[in-house]
Parts: sequence; structure tokens; C-alpha cells
Amino acid sequence: MNELQRWANFYLLISAAAAALIGLLFVVITLGAERSAQDDTAKIRVYLTPTVLYFSTVLLLAALLTLPNHTRFTASLCLCLVGVAGLVYSGSFLLGQQHKKDYYGLQDRIVYAMLPWAAYGLHVFGGLLFFRAPQRGLTLVAAGMLSLIALAIRNSWAIAVDLVSHPRGQKY
Repeated sequence: MNELQRWANFYLLISAAAAALIGLLFVVITLGAERSAQDDTAKIRVYLTPTVLYFSTVLLLAALLTLPNHTRFTASLCLCLVGVAGLVYSGSFLLGQQHKKDYYGLQDRIVYAMLPWAAYGLHVFGGLLFFRAPQRGLTLVAAGMLSLIALAIRNSWAIAVDLVSHPRGQKY
């Protein structure tokens, strides 16, 4: 499909960035793991899992959109399914009670739930718009992907700073 071929370089670039940043995040976590206290693993998991998922979503979407022989229907379906899964996941953080005790405040809820929910919404809306106006739909999807990358970088930085700003073995 010609519309997706125009975006191939963007998907290649953003997937390479996402993959490299996932690798760097694991390096930081591995190096910082010895600094944290044993009972802090649940809190680290609450903050780390969404961040890895944002990078992975970008990588998955880029891979799905570069598959050959897509039709408008299959490309739109991929976009909408990934977007809906992300909406459900980030919505569970927004509405779920199990994680509220682990977050520090409104800022955490914004960057780990509200903003990702909006980015995943761009994927769904872009997937639906792809039928009528493919370039506009793909532009919305790109905005959602860039938003997730930016959020994941911000969250990775916050995790790294938090890990190195506490003395070895000190509780967070």
C-alpha cells in the first residue's frame, strides 16, 4: 500500500530508537538493582512495566505497519487493536485501585495513565481515520507513537534518577 510505504523510513527510525531505548533501560535497571532495598521491587515494577510497555508498543506498531501486503482494513485493524489494548491497560491505571497506593501523586497519574491513554486514543482514532484519509490517520498514529516515546523517555529518566539518588540499600 502506497500510504504505508511513504512512512516506512519513519517506522524504521522510531522502531530502532524504541529498541535501543529498551536495551538502555534494562542496562540502567540492572546497574541500579544492587542499589535498591529488597522490598522495593513491587514499586519498581509498577513504574518500570508501563515504561517498557510504551517502548514495546512503539516497536510493535512499527513492525506491524511495515508488514508487506497490508490492505487498508488490515492496517486499520492493527492500529485499532493495539490502541484499544493500550486504552484498556492505561485505563486500568487510571481507574484501578491496586496501583493508587504506589503512586506519589497527581503527576504520576498524569504521566503513567492520562497521557498514555491519550496517546493510545490517537492510535485508535488514527486507525479509524485511516479508511477515509490515510495520511491524516497515519499522522495521528505517528503523533501517538512519538508521545509514547517521549513519555517513556521521561519515565526512564525519572526511574534512573530515583535509583541513583538513594544510597545503596536505602528504602525509597
